Amino acid sequence: MLAKVPAAAPVPNSVERGLRTGPAVPPEAYPSWTVNAYDLDLEGMRRLFDEWSLPAYRAQQVFAGLWAREDTYEEMTDLPGALRRRLDAELPAQLEVLTERSADRRATRKALLRVGGRHVIESVLMGYRDRVTVCVSTQVGCAMGCVFCATGQMGLEGNLTAGEIAAQVVWANRAARSLPEWMPRRVTNVVFMGMGEPLANYRATAMAIVRLQDPAGIGLGARHVTVSTVGLVPGIRRLGMDHPQVGLAISLHAADDELRTSLVPPNRWWPLLELEAAVAEWRERTGRRPSIEWTMIDGTNDDDRQAGLLAATAGRLAAHVNLIPMNPTPGSALRPSPGSRVRAFAGVLRARGVTVTVRNTRGRTIDAACGQLRLDVGDGAAQHGAPRAEAG
Repeated sequence: MLAKVPAAAPVPNSVERGLRTGPAVPPEAYPSWTVNAYDLDLEGMRRLFDEWSLPAYRAQQVFAGLWAREDTYEEMTDLPGALRRRLDAELPAQLEVLTERSADRRATRKALLRVGGRHVIESVLMGYRDRVTVCVSTQVGCAMGCVFCATGQMGLEGNLTAGEIAAQVVWANRAARSLPEWMPRRVTNVVFMGMGEPLANYRATAMAIVRLQDPAGIGLGARHVTVSTVGLVPGIRRLGMDHPQVGLAISLHAADDELRTSLVPPNRWWPLLELEAAVAEWRERTGRRPSIEWTMIDGTNDDDRQAGLLAATAGRLAAHVNLIPMNPTPGSALRPSPGSRVRAFAGVLRARGVTVTVRNTRGRTIDAACGQLRLDVGDGAAQHGAPRAEAG
């Protein structure tokens, strides 16, 4: 018999706005205020060039230069100089690298980016022998308030547009050229696991996924995209309908409502039974296997009881579990579970038939690991006028 779940608290307006039902914004719809080239898809750019009385093939050249070749306007030598100057003045491609740092023998790179001329966010590139993954942000900060996450300690400062989200992959493709020579030279996978809750900025996230798949641009396959969420149930349902080939990762972190609410505040609005039902519906609709993310926090969610509850949930959902050793963050007294406890926790899951991976922490020395993104504003960013994120 299922336990009765207490009534959820009202959903905050900031979350509700990002999750309003109704059709997703179609790719042909663009904000009338945009002055950022990355907010236009190919058709939108053709319309603009038509207004400028320029041939459609010029729009194709510019679009391919921005997305497929990751060029700046200055590098688009197939364009007349006068057109490049006009583009710079009237349709700037606003993707500015404020700082960039590397770790793990150049296999991990973190950038502080200004996108759209207004938002400052962090993105992380991770190179492997067989793939290159970029972790993109969807918001400046985050309203979800997860207690072990540095981004959650910032609060929410703003939403990114679809173009601002997708443009992070342009930076990543440029940065991939500097990865060790035995790694691929372009992004193969995109994970929406950076700053912000992707499903609280649903329309921009959905449009960014469309942009990433555009064969005239980046041309990434939908199965190479994964969206991570703390459990925004309406967004999970919409994602399954709008993008059934895209992967889903649930940031669970606790397997009973009392503990999860203390760690992941949105659990007040969509408790575990409701969340599990939405993920089961997503799995039925898409035929794909969900992932469960679980940050290992010493003395908090790393005991055998939580492992047993997690094993039951993962079994019902046929989910893969990723155990993530907690990464230290400023302003939090929580500490990572010791290695012996992580191994014992994983052992409980495996004994109950759950497929489990202990994530190899990447980028910890440059605050680029899971839960550490917090606008790493140093001297380089300050010189460019980037906003400073104060300690919370």
